[in-house]
Amino acid sequence: MSEPKEEFNKHNYSADSIQALEGMEHVRMRPSMYIGDIGTRGLHHLVYEVVDNSIDEALAGHCNNITVIINEDNSITTEDDGRGIPVDLHKKEGVSALQVVMTKIGAGGKFDKDSYKVSGGLHGVGVSVVNALSEHLRATVYRDGKVWEQEYARGKPMYPVKQIGESDKRGTTVTFKPDPIIFTQTLEYSYDTLASRLRELAYLNKGITIHLIDKRHKKEDGTFEGETFYSEEGLKEFIKFLDGNREPLMKDVIAFEGEKNGVPVEVAMVYNTSYAENLHSYVNNINTHEGGTHLSGFRRGLTMTLKKYADDSGMLKNLKFEIQGDDFREGLTAIISVKVQEPQFEGQTKTKLGNREVSASVSQAVSEMLTDYLEEHPDDAKIIVQKVMLAAQARHAAQKAREMVQRKTVMSIGGLPGKLSDCSEQDPAKCEVFLVEGDSAGGTAKQGRDRAFQAILPLRGKILNVEKAMVHKVFENEEIKNIFTALGVTIGTEEDSKALNLSKLRYHKVVIMCDADIDGSHIATLILTFFFRYMRELVENGHIYIATPPLYLVKKGQKKEYAWSDKERDAIAESFGGSVSIQRYKGLGEMNAEQLWDTTMNPEFRTLRLVQIDNGVEADRVFSMLMGDEVPPRREFIEKNAIYANIDA
Repeated sequence: MSEPKEEFNKHNYSADSIQALEGMEHVRMRPSMYIGDIGTRGLHHLVYEVVDNSIDEALAGHCNNITVIINEDNSITTEDDGRGIPVDLHKKEGVSALQVVMTKIGAGGKFDKDSYKVSGGLHGVGVSVVNALSEHLRATVYRDGKVWEQEYARGKPMYPVKQIGESDKRGTTVTFKPDPIIFTQTLEYSYDTLASRLRELAYLNKGITIHLIDKRHKKEDGTFEGETFYSEEGLKEFIKFLDGNREPLMKDVIAFEGEKNGVPVEVAMVYNTSYAENLHSYVNNINTHEGGTHLSGFRRGLTMTLKKYADDSGMLKNLKFEIQGDDFREGLTAIISVKVQEPQFEGQTKTKLGNREVSASVSQAVSEMLTDYLEEHPDDAKIIVQKVMLAAQARHAAQKAREMVQRKTVMSIGGLPGKLSDCSEQDPAKCEVFLVEGDSAGGTAKQGRDRAFQAILPLRGKILNVEKAMVHKVFENEEIKNIFTALGVTIGTEEDSKALNLSKLRYHKVVIMCDADIDGSHIATLILTFFFRYMRELVENGHIYIATPPLYLVKKGQKKEYAWSDKERDAIAESFGGSVSIQRYKGLGEMNAEQLWDTTMNPEFRTLRLVQIDNGVEADRVFSMLMGDEVPPRREFIEKNAIYANIDA
């Protein structure tokens, strides 16, 4: 990444230079420390930081409407009807409070306990970081009948805060354009990514109206593309949205909202006919995908309460083995949201809650909620206990199947799948394995690969749809067993039967290579679903990739070029001029080994797409919809995304 030149002077290296980089300069020098990365994720994080301020105003009871606008030039405007950032003189800094908030790291009313009881932005980094990483930012404040404004260039004020008019409006409007010096990969905002997060915020903060407008796309009636997100029932509606593609086991969503030991707790849960456990947890609107004390509190409250009910009902008397915690969570979708005044975050990505007092609060809330529900809904209670008993039986069967996989995996190289063509390199960080659809394409890939560091594992046809399969069926499936064994990954520990042990991972790049057609897309999605449900850590740690084979070979005489889209094909044909020969590749098997190497496997020229989960909740919903029984939503999704060769998580 090229750095902004104005902030460094290499020639005047003196005692004055030896100081801690502070504030805005440090943000610009180390942006990833503040927003995670300088790719797509970091770019979108800028929007979330500004919206966080408006959400905090709403949590404090001062804001009802928030609007996010993607402008034609990919700049972003956010508007709210809150109190407006104060503009009066900040005594300590000697400038307007607005300028302090926009230019001082860590400044803002949320650190004053009297202004905000809880704050989503406490985990975040504030609007000043957005300002530092923007080429240009304008803040407009509507407050006390007046309109105030200040503009900034790469975080530096262009002029003092000034009054520019009068208005009976109130609130804050911020327009910013991300700095191309910082965001070198892309400056283009994804409507779907922003919509997913804003929808999530509307469910987590019921009663707030959030508008999203995309001025890059105008409709036939002259209006712009957009959506409005509003939730009356909060998490209850969130669960219905999330589980819309699954078949529920009960009529109602079990929900609780209240305060326990001074901690506001909101929980919603439902059981469905699937075999997956989908728990999503939030602290102050932040998705804590690494879990933490609130999640362990939920699990404890759920297990203790259901176990007691099942024991008291006498339904377990014929069960030959003990029920475990996992059994209570099979086919469960739950959302846990807590508001914590001073959250302590841990974990690799600082998304694991560490506050011990929260665990008891959530456990108590869940226990009360469930006890009441089970007493009032005896039919549903019976269905849940039967589901738990079936899960326990399936777990026993899965344990045996898993042990077979373990035995195959821990054996020597001779225990590797017969179809695997391994590489000679021993360092996993340098090795990659291609999961190839079919023996024919697998044969071509074996001939075309670099044997030193590239391994090939052919898969026979479409692998099992794990979204609709019982756990022991997954571990008994031959193709899935081969994937586990080839990767050297084991699953299940005494503490957690679903934990993945990545210490013996044999390849740090796992590449899904399928035909560039509908069938290939389906197979790639089946494999991705398997990784998402059973090896999610591989996805989260950046080990899963999708290969992008070309669709066409355009030739004229001695000239030839590959094309990855119809548009590219037409452009190449036009550049060649006259009559050209166009070969459409229907599958990998139609290429010879040299062509496959040149276009899809050679690290110098290939394009691999890293599979990332930007929003675990949305990924969960998409996989359950794509791999579930409901056809209409799947068709609608595929039609909307048909431009893409493969479906990315």
